[in-house]
Amino acid sequence: MTSSATQNTQASPPKGRLILIPNTLDLGCVGGEGQPPAPDLRDVIPMGALQAAARLRHWICENAKTTRAFLKRVNDITPLVAPLQELDLQTLPRPNKGGQPSKGQPNQEQAAISALLAPALQGHDIGLISEAGLPAVADPGAGVVLAAHRAGISVLPLSGPSSLVLALAASGLYGQSFAFVGYLPTEATQRTQRIKELEQLSRRHHQTQLVIETPYRNQALWDALLAQLHPDTLLSVSCGLTLAQGFSRTDSVSRWRKQSLTLPSDIPAVFSWLAP
Repeated sequence: MTSSATQNTQASPPKGRLILIPNTLDLGCVGGEGQPPAPDLRDVIPMGALQAAARLRHWICENAKTTRAFLKRVNDITPLVAPLQELDLQTLPRPNKGGQPSKGQPNQEQAAISALLAPALQGHDIGLISEAGLPAVADPGAGVVLAAHRAGISVLPLSGPSSLVLALAASGLYGQSFAFVGYLPTEATQRTQRIKELEQLSRRHHQTQLVIETPYRNQALWDALLAQLHPDTLLSVSCGLTLAQGFSRTDSVSRWRKQSLTLPSDIPAVFSWLAP
């Protein structure tokens, strides 16, 4: 019995870890024709996180193309453990629009997510990365993290930029109570109703509300916020955070209405407000 138990223990290697690797906030916004060059990764991501990324052979990513671009930049700073083409990059199942849970085949989706963790069960560390910022925060990945916990796989988050936290810190709005509510409806009537609901919540609970939008709809959302929020509500916009042309500005809605602000259609923005 003792010999058999020893053999079984030796046959099961220690589990690897799921390491949450931060990405930059600039992909798609810099480095292209007519755009400013991409900043040095070390300006926005700690060296320890870059070194951890360079050691990983197995990846779970939101987008393989942007992950390869990120790893090329990492390799310029600290050599990857293997050539890029030899790394194992697995893509997350595409989430439902708006992040709503599936009503179809949840068991199949869970099985697909669990299969991504197979290398960790064989003793290999796996990196989880999104297209920008911190994985599983306003981005896909939470399902993989939960599956890792259920499988007894250690989860290690590494420090890096989060547009939500940076925008909140730069806004001057109340940081002791805040809520990120994702995307607002694109249909005008539904969006108006949602804006008013969130403003009431902000007023009732003294809670800062944060939302994001697909960049090409930045201006439409901004115009809707100016039209629907109370004149005394404080409204903030942070655009292109960590980029050379990035900015954060906060003012009352009444004062914003007297200004002209044109937001770029190709750079992400975070919008936040606090009702009096």
